[in-house]
Amino acid sequence: MLELKNVSKFYYGKDTVASGFTKINLKLNMGEFVVITGESGSGKSTLLNVLSGLDTYEEGEMYINGEETSGYSETDFENYRKKYIGNIFQSFNLVNSYTVYQNIELVLLINGYKKSEVKDKIIDVIKKIDLLKYKNTKVSKLSGGQKQRVAIARALVKDTPILVADEPTGNLDSKSAENIMQLLHEVSKDKLMVLVTHNYDQVEQYATRKITMHDGKMIEDKMMVPQNKEKEAENIEASKPMKIRNKIRLGIRNTFNILPKFLLLIAVYLVLCLAALGGYSSIKKQEYEKSKLGSNYYFKDTSDKRIIIKKKDESVIQKEDYDKIKTLPNIDKVIENDLLLDQMVSVHGDRYGFMARIENNETMPGKLDVGRMPENENEIILKVNRTYFSQRDIEESILNKDFVIRETNNYLEIFENKLKTVGIIFDEEKIDYMNMATIYLNSSKMEQVRRSMNTVSSKLEVEFNGHIIKINGQYRVVPNKKVPQGKVYAYEELNYMAKNNNCKNKPLTVKVQNRYYTDSITLKVEKTYNKRNAKQLLGLEEVNAYQMIFYINPDDYYSLFNKGIYQSSVFIEDEQKVQETLQELDKLGYQTLYVKDTLVDYSEGMASVMSNVTTMVVTVVVVAALFFLSYFIIKIILKSRNVYYTTIRILGATRRNAKQLLKIELLTVLNIVYVGIVLASVLIKNGIIEQEFIYSLLRYIHLADYAILYVGLVFISLLISNRYARQLFKKSVMNTYREEV
Repeated sequence: MLELKNVSKFYYGKDTVASGFTKINLKLNMGEFVVITGESGSGKSTLLNVLSGLDTYEEGEMYINGEETSGYSETDFENYRKKYIGNIFQSFNLVNSYTVYQNIELVLLINGYKKSEVKDKIIDVIKKIDLLKYKNTKVSKLSGGQKQRVAIARALVKDTPILVADEPTGNLDSKSAENIMQLLHEVSKDKLMVLVTHNYDQVEQYATRKITMHDGKMIEDKMMVPQNKEKEAENIEASKPMKIRNKIRLGIRNTFNILPKFLLLIAVYLVLCLAALGGYSSIKKQEYEKSKLGSNYYFKDTSDKRIIIKKKDESVIQKEDYDKIKTLPNIDKVIENDLLLDQMVSVHGDRYGFMARIENNETMPGKLDVGRMPENENEIILKVNRTYFSQRDIEESILNKDFVIRETNNYLEIFENKLKTVGIIFDEEKIDYMNMATIYLNSSKMEQVRRSMNTVSSKLEVEFNGHIIKINGQYRVVPNKKVPQGKVYAYEELNYMAKNNNCKNKPLTVKVQNRYYTDSITLKVEKTYNKRNAKQLLGLEEVNAYQMIFYINPDDYYSLFNKGIYQSSVFIEDEQKVQETLQELDKLGYQTLYVKDTLVDYSEGMASVMSNVTTMVVTVVVVAALFFLSYFIIKIILKSRNVYYTTIRILGATRRNAKQLLKIELLTVLNIVYVGIVLASVLIKNGIIEQEFIYSLLRYIHLADYAILYVGLVFISLLISNRYARQLFKKSVMNTYREEV
């Protein structure tokens, strides 16, 4: 069965070479009960380890059923141990956190059996060792003799042709030792039993062969009972790979079986996950804030909450359309005439002037800081930027003072009467010098503003007597109440474009064109004006000689622009949910433009590249730090598990199996912690748990980011387990067993 020819085993130290045993020649057969004895350090245990494939040899040749093993790899020895060897140890090598049943089950699960097919086999062997009533008892609560019985049962249930036992009675009292030897003798019939002991008298009655070791040499090989013929192991089943389900089952069992270890790993992974999540969310927040730094020539309000909408068929947006939009989730407010958001007005008082935006008072935020609410149409509320308005400015020049509001393009007064500021709201955040204040008006005033502002987004031209006059800074069309409806008061020089130099009573067409429609109105030139008659005809104090202005009736003028609303802006509550809102608006038939996506940061360049490089370097350093810190802590925690992983390899698990069990254990802990953190994140993001600071970070993390983080944490866990496994699983099982990781 087993044969050694001139086999030697050496141990290599830093500067020394020690001999375990030298030049051993030995042939062992089935049916023998071989006892190897000798004083401590004689090499008997080393010889047993080589015979059982737990340790390597450096010289000579060992044969298994006539097959040379000098060329065996670690995988070959793993298969040998799985098929041929059942081990019984002096120190039992049981898993103390497992029950009696689980310890015996372990060897079968490792050796490829299904859980469903091992129960009867385990119960039978437990009955044989007379421990049935302890089958669900953890082995840590058993006596030494009972533990050794479990170790024997574990070796028996594997049903291998060779049983090896290293000082199986060394830690037992004489009565327990006698019971164990009787049991070993009984179960070893028709097998090769190789037993190492320093107390030969205790096993003499059972031995069929005695081998004595001294100083690494075999000095005696005495046959106590002659063998009729040499026997070989027969009908040995091919080794079966460990089932995936068994790996998962054992990995999960190992996760929870030692509570202090489990809690420590939970704590480590909790710190690891929180550090990774916190660092990642900080980077995402930084990237998002950086994306808001750009500007856009066309949009004054570049809020990251603003979405511009228009119908896909470019028709007018009706009231019922707005009602549907307001029912969507994540909608804060809808600005119907959003031209006001991107157009400033010029506010002029007796002592103070500034630029401002106009909004409906329905969108006014918060409470007043100073003053009172409006009581009539000409009273307004101002939201002012504290960066540009001092308390003295407000008290002396703004509050309860009258102002005139003019268009910035045409510099025309929007309202007939002056408006009085009666209330102030302080804006502590905005610092845009182009948006020093916001004026809040009622609905009727807003309609007048809308009528004026609609002109800004359109292009005008005048057609007269075959001439096309483009409206620009020099040529303008201006509403004036003194002009009758259907008439035009033209500048005097228009006569030069008319027949006979007389433009009166001639038709003049004003055309408008914008993104959504074109229109025109044909009027009759009734009068011409100059410096002398401008005041009488139009009420003008003076006329700019460099501007050629067509004055028409306000109703005629605004009829060109009051065609309904084609474009509006939606403001959302949470900008991190903008994609969901965009999808909902698309379903309603709107074309959308998220204003933040239009921003351009003109400062980007080398500084941006350096910033990205710095972020990348910091990220790599942080990940490396997390990896090594986690590795060293987990290494310390798992150090107590060295014996477990060595034991399962002795019992038949491959090095790969042991690595996989370690990975499953770590990944199980990771998943528990990660699921807990994700659930907590969901509760915080939905306001069920109030944590403002954590929420400020989590709001930048989306589902895809959680997936990225999970993959990263799994990668780190696999790196940790692989690094630990490389140090734990040395060239041979006994090297791992002897050395500390």
